[in-house]
Amino acid sequence: MSKPRPLSGFPEFLPAQRSVEVEVLRTLSRTFELHGFTGIETRAVEPMDQLLRKGDTSKEVYVLKRLQDTEAGKDAGMGLHFDLTVPFARYVLENAGKLEFPFRRYQIQKVWRGERPQEGRFREFTQADIDIVGQGELPFHHDVEVTRVMLEALSQLTFLPGFRLQVNNRKLLQGFYVGLELADTDEAMRLVDKLDKLPEEKVREMLVAEAGLSDEQADKVLGLARICTPDDSFVEQVRALGVEHELLTQGLDELAALMRACQDIVTDTVRIEADLKIARGLDYYTGTVFETRLDGYESLGSICSGGRYDALATDGRTTYPGVGISLGVSRVLVPLLSKGHLVADRQVPSAVLVALTDEESRAGSTAVATALRTRGVPCEVAATASKFGKQIRFAERRGIPYVWFTQADGSHQVKDIRSGDQVAADPATWTPPTEDLRPQVVTHIPQKEIQ
Repeated sequence: MSKPRPLSGFPEFLPAQRSVEVEVLRTLSRTFELHGFTGIETRAVEPMDQLLRKGDTSKEVYVLKRLQDTEAGKDAGMGLHFDLTVPFARYVLENAGKLEFPFRRYQIQKVWRGERPQEGRFREFTQADIDIVGQGELPFHHDVEVTRVMLEALSQLTFLPGFRLQVNNRKLLQGFYVGLELADTDEAMRLVDKLDKLPEEKVREMLVAEAGLSDEQADKVLGLARICTPDDSFVEQVRALGVEHELLTQGLDELAALMRACQDIVTDTVRIEADLKIARGLDYYTGTVFETRLDGYESLGSICSGGRYDALATDGRTTYPGVGISLGVSRVLVPLLSKGHLVADRQVPSAVLVALTDEESRAGSTAVATALRTRGVPCEVAATASKFGKQIRFAERRGIPYVWFTQADGSHQVKDIRSGDQVAADPATWTPPTEDLRPQVVTHIPQKEIQ
């Protein structure tokens, strides 16, 4: 068998890297659950007609087909889900009679997307979503709640660079464009959404040539898109542009309320901005919209996005509106891990290696390990009864901080191999410091990359 090669777009982690991912997922889950979100998991496949409902996604869907299918070209009519929103909408419809609304869920799963692999974009990756879904209606205060929960979750990831959560409101945009009497507001919104990728002058040309705007209208649209504030001061700046519409007023009020409600949880590393160029190209968003940039890694694009959708799902009688936000866990972590900017301080969960004097003493060492594990101390027994120096080096290579020795008289000692300190210990009561119980994330991000 020839040596296997990495498969592009399907990232895999080494043990110390995987420990970083586990810590991120554990932190996110803990924060979401503190706010009453319940964890669910949906199946990996969905019917093709469901997957293709969400815009132009056909080129991204991996289709299921059995190897032994006798009919050439025939597939199973199913594909792997490319996000977690489509399966969640189906889940809500299927289980509506068994769920309590508003239904608050978080979901952390793999998704698959047939993209060209590049930095921050993969064919298989992990997403972490939170959504609140109503039955018939969903008050605006849930938009604020989802925003606060994600800001709090990101702030708990203290080993990552800072985050900038950019928020806007589609009602604000739609009302402004209608007030300007634009002929095609959706096309204007789609083009404004390109401002992160194209120069402003190029977008202006496209607004005139493709969306049919006059020069004056294009200037007003771009003037709105330039507004970006860390508080609700954007309201006065928008009013100064001289456009009036009822929907614009509603969007301004909602966005201003959201910004005011989040000021108390803003930190130096996790910030929120009212950024009026954020449009989110997908047309099912109807109110609040989110995008998020990772400080120093803006080239990754938005790593956390979402918004309000007033028709997440419908069964023809009842509509289920929702608001949610999705964090691209792999998009954030893979570049940082691959560059060595993040790593765990040990390759294994074990905090203690129980040394082995000889094979005859293995049962005794196993008893020590069992006693430690009953109190939540991760540990393992040495693989072989080699010299103690070799066993210590074995622990060092894996980052295990403590080695446990049983003396000839039956007493015990534990050695912190980082400091060299060795003290008497009782396996029924000894516990390492809290920070040593599980692998800790170590950050090696050059300052120039986070400025």
